[in-house]
Amino acid sequence: MQSKKRILVTGANGQLGSEMRRLGEASPNDYIFTDVAELDITDAKAIIDFGGEQGFDVIVNCAAYTAVDRAEEDEATAEKINSEAVRNLASAAKQWNATLIHVSTDYVFSGEGNTPRSEQMPTCPLGAYGRTKLHGEQAIAEVGCKALIFRTAWLYSEYGNNFLKTMLRLTAERPYLNVVVDQVGTPTYAGDLAMTIFAIIERDMYQGKEGIYHFSNEGVCSWYDFAVEIALAAGNRACEIHPCSSEEFPSKVKRPHYSVLDKTKCKKVFGVEIPHWRESMLYCLKRIMTKQ
Repeated sequence: MQSKKRILVTGANGQLGSEMRRLGEASPNDYIFTDVAELDITDAKAIIDFGGEQGFDVIVNCAAYTAVDRAEEDEATAEKINSEAVRNLASAAKQWNATLIHVSTDYVFSGEGNTPRSEQMPTCPLGAYGRTKLHGEQAIAEVGCKALIFRTAWLYSEYGNNFLKTMLRLTAERPYLNVVVDQVGTPTYAGDLAMTIFAIIERDMYQGKEGIYHFSNEGVCSWYDFAVEIALAAGNRACEIHPCSSEEFPSKVKRPHYSVLDKTKCKKVFGVEIPHWRESMLYCLKRIMTKQ
């Protein structure tokens, strides 16, 4: 009889971590869910102590500093969470002979051109958030632990703060909205990414599959398109949504204009079927509505 796996999930109160918690509760394996109150991943010794004599078989790092604009003013904190903490987790994984599953971002790319980003394409982050996330990827490579890195984009869920929930609120409250039309990518339901990671762990598919993978939902749209679909699906038809350019929303950070990820490798290696973003959006909205 196969022994239970021990899986450490960090950042368990965030969007992805909350989805992992929902799935992990039904698993025969032992999932230990932590956020900063239970485990400070910027403290290398605290991680080792938390693992005890047994350690863990898998670490899923859902923790991240994701405040893109604020990172420009506080890059030191973003670096501590997105890079130094990742190095600590990688070092612990190596000590325990565990596999680290780490979540990264489309922001490691510049967003130029209009070809879906493959894992082999050169990285060129535009701001502090992307830089610190890339440093996290590089830290894993430098430590040399067994690791799978999943880059994702435009993440949303029924948990936490995200674009979908903001648009639900604003389109219900306001007569009109301006939403950028010149940033293109794929909205990604955190539940779909969590299910993929969960299946990989439960079926032992992470063994010998180390590397970088891209995961987002299928399809392509702009933030404007996404907002329109959210409002229509929610029945908020009284709000007029107007397309506008990024220049009309001055920001401290330049965001990638094209963030479509090529998921060919992920689908081929793990045999996953990824839903279209609109299908997953409707599923997420249904879950939100049933909670109200």
